[in-house]
Amino acid sequence: MNQLNSIILEGNLTKDPLLLDATETFKVCKFSIAVNRWYKNQKDEGVEEVSFFDAECYGKLAEVCAKKGSKGRGVRIVGRLKQNSWKDENGKSHSRVIVIAEHIEYKPQNFTPVEKPLQETVKQPEKVAEAVAF
Repeated sequence: MNQLNSIILEGNLTKDPLLLDATETFKVCKFSIAVNRWYKNQKDEGVEEVSFFDAECYGKLAEVCAKKGSKGRGVRIVGRLKQNSWKDENGKSHSRVIVIAEHIEYKPQNFTPVEKPLQETVKQPEKVAEAVAF
């Protein structure tokens, strides 16, 4: 039985995806995403933390990723982690972890959150309460 190796990331593409032909019939798409996190520290100050992840996907998903992806576009990636290890010309060992994307969702390109005026927000629960009471 395989052990669990699963990851979900949501962030923005840091550059346009790069589509490569690994073989004549097999494609690889490489890209990276930035994931933002906000939290309050012990002094109750807001802190922003950004993590960058390299990712790749294969086959038909690679073609779709190259077509739909563009720098700055929001994505959600479901996949797994893969560690690549190698030795350089001096014999020194190196290692790198990448995300293998098995599923990618794209946020709309013209995504702009619509804020409702406070007045409408307050009135809405009253209307719902009236409808439930009848």
